[in-house]
Amino acid sequence: MHPLFHPLFIDYCAYFNGNEDYFECHEVLEEYWKEIAPKEKFHPLVGYVQLATSMYHWRRENYNGATRMMSKAVLNFEKNRDSPFFDYIDFKELLTVMKNRLRKMQTNEPFLKFTLPLENEQLQTLVQQKISICTPMDAHFIFNKHMLRDRTEILEARQIKKRSRLN
Repeated sequence: MHPLFHPLFIDYCAYFNGNEDYFECHEVLEEYWKEIAPKEKFHPLVGYVQLATSMYHWRRENYNGATRMMSKAVLNFEKNRDSPFFDYIDFKELLTVMKNRLRKMQTNEPFLKFTLPLENEQLQTLVQQKISICTPMDAHFIFNKHMLRDRTEILEARQIKKRSRLN
């Protein structure tokens, strides 16, 4: 299976292009990254996490955080341009849009969304299918998700995983 067809990457694209739940983008892709390359700080998946984090900060008008994260994402993507994690993405278009948004962040311009430019029909179909089943979310919740979400399940799962590694 191509790495972009992993269910967690499909989820990332659906959250990014669908309901713009950038916080959830971060969560699912961080999980994927930890599965395949947890120690690689410059892995392309880290760049995608940074991209989503940047968009989340920008929407909340945290221009410094948004700028810092988008700068890191651009650098990561440029360094990894030949990675299979860009095979079905219009890399040139994505980088152009990211640099454009970075300039807007640097001048404290209002948030402006964009979609990931997917080039593969099968990937587009899988992402659209996921988008169609995503529950619409209240704008206030998405805007403040890091403060409002229930993390009980996540914390319990982490504790179980930690205990299993210790045994």
